[in-house]
Amino acid sequence: MSQQNPFYSLFETPSQTVPFNLIKNDHFLPAIKRGIIQARIEINEIKKCLDPPSFENTIVALEESGTLLDNVSKTLYNLNSAETSDELQKIAQEVSPLLTSFNNEIKLDKKLFERIKFVYDANDSLSGEENMLLEKTYKSFVRNGAGLDLKSQDRFKEVTVELSSLGLKFGKNLLAETNKYELVLKEQDDLSGLPKNLIDGAKALAIKTNRPDKWIFTLQAPSFIPFMENSDHRGLRKQLFIAYMQRGFKKGENDNRDLVLTIIKLRAELAELLGYDSYSSYVLEERMAENPKRVKDFLDDLLFKSKEKATQEVDEVKTHMRTLGVSHEIERWDWAYYAESLRKKKFDFDDELLKPYFKLENVIKGVFKIAEKLYGLTFKVNDQIPTYHDEVKAYEVWEDQELKAILLADYFPRLGKRSGAWMTSYRDQKKVNDQRIIPQVSIVCNFTPSTESQPSLLKFDEVKTLFHEFGHALHGMLADTIYESLSGTSVSWDFVELPSQIFENWCYEPECLRLFAHHYETEEVIPSEYIGRIKSAATFHEAYATMRQLSFAILDLSLHNQSYAATKNTDSIERLEKEILGTTNLLPDIPDTNMSVQFSHIFSGGYASGYYSYKWAEVLDADAFECFKVKGIFDFKTAQSFKNCILTQGGTQKPMDLYKKFRGSEPTVDALLRRAGLLVSNSN
Repeated sequence: MSQQNPFYSLFETPSQTVPFNLIKNDHFLPAIKRGIIQARIEINEIKKCLDPPSFENTIVALEESGTLLDNVSKTLYNLNSAETSDELQKIAQEVSPLLTSFNNEIKLDKKLFERIKFVYDANDSLSGEENMLLEKTYKSFVRNGAGLDLKSQDRFKEVTVELSSLGLKFGKNLLAETNKYELVLKEQDDLSGLPKNLIDGAKALAIKTNRPDKWIFTLQAPSFIPFMENSDHRGLRKQLFIAYMQRGFKKGENDNRDLVLTIIKLRAELAELLGYDSYSSYVLEERMAENPKRVKDFLDDLLFKSKEKATQEVDEVKTHMRTLGVSHEIERWDWAYYAESLRKKKFDFDDELLKPYFKLENVIKGVFKIAEKLYGLTFKVNDQIPTYHDEVKAYEVWEDQELKAILLADYFPRLGKRSGAWMTSYRDQKKVNDQRIIPQVSIVCNFTPSTESQPSLLKFDEVKTLFHEFGHALHGMLADTIYESLSGTSVSWDFVELPSQIFENWCYEPECLRLFAHHYETEEVIPSEYIGRIKSAATFHEAYATMRQLSFAILDLSLHNQSYAATKNTDSIERLEKEILGTTNLLPDIPDTNMSVQFSHIFSGGYASGYYSYKWAEVLDADAFECFKVKGIFDFKTAQSFKNCILTQGGTQKPMDLYKKFRGSEPTVDALLRRAGLLVSNSN
């Protein structure tokens, strides 16, 4: 190889950030293989230790092993989501079984597990964080098959390796399906109702692909969503919507049907091997919810409290359609269009009216300003920090004179980037010899890019998305734990959304909006009247939105809360999905479409049996934000309490214990129902 592999030495970059400018695709596989060899040597040192097993020589030594492997795999998988290529996807497919096999090799190592069990059974007087690391380490071995007989261990290995590859293949297929579809329009009349910036973006894409006389719309969110909300052409809305809902559901190399059924069966088999009734039982044992029944009761309760109101909201849209002279029945491709029309009429709320006040750069400054007021943080661009794409900005994050973190921010869609928005980490925080190693975190979004005629202007929903991901980033950036595996967002999945979802609340507050919502041309501060409309419209169709979220959560739980025997009798994901979603359907079914085959959260994103956690965390965030509302949304003492009880602590304590330290008691669902306008008042 012509150059030294950059992963093999300390990164000579500011704060030892990842040197993306030096990393080539052909560096990954050799570095992964070397990382496995190094980690294997480190594990063998633990096993060969002649001293009796102790917390330091076994648990901490294991925690500190595999640094090279961790660095390389984090970088590879993050790039595979944010800046992938055919070559990188092939590398990820090749690497995935290697990593899974090596993880199995460690977790199924009898001698290593004996040492861990010795320390666990000894139950020495450890500090809270040490005790949590010990418990987490022991459980991770048990839950990964350490206690199985040899035959079962062999099957466990086969299942986990296959699952890791299938998850990658699912994501690859979905990205390919999303990228390859285009709605190509030729006539000016076809653009009726569409906002100017959407038309400009469609024209820019056409010019870029040598079709200057056309307009091109895609299934990427910044194109798809505003088209569905604004296009006056019902036939075109139907065409685009069905294309979106058929991703992964058409015969061919990107079809995800068999893949989904195989993943469900293998997960159920894995759970059965480990002695659990279902994959959901296995997953939820380590979550705040603890078991499938508690999640089902939680979802059923919310379903009961929102279904009647959601049905009324659908009827209201149908009535609105009739007042407009529309005679046809409402279909799914009509919902966004007529709901948006009703929202504009009811609240005089128009995203196009608001967007000039949400220039992306101003919203970013606003997010930073709020983080400064709450947590004393400042953000400084550092152009010397390498990034993986020239659109990505790198910031140093400071608290007083201390560098707390590095933040990468990546905002716009690209062919090599999966859809949606997420926060991730290239390096998690930890302490070495009492010295805090700073984290390198990243937020990745897919906002409408700027055009020649105007800058990137965000819809209010996109403003919320940025706040949401930044809330996750705060969790990673402010982490202050000793051990990396307990740091930042390394918490229960039904707790991880609390920092992100609570941060969204500031979007609605006048005191906050006035900090950054300034008209991009006139610098005029957003009028109070517009803020009032945002607040009034906040609960518009909240019951319908709740039902939609619940439908995803119910689908996820139902698919994964089956015994292995039951999954073997399932031969059609389409039929199974229809049975599950019958109770949540508010609009007619569309034949030949399917949600499961594109449900990347649960089939390639780690949320299997965990999608309910968005609603679960909403209960926490609504309850927690009421504390800020009482004390003041920028009350420093309350913010410091939230930071010290939640944001810095990672997974060092049980989530409910952390929550109660901040709030003083367990949350109730009432705050969420109040905020959503779903709480039935007893007063006359």
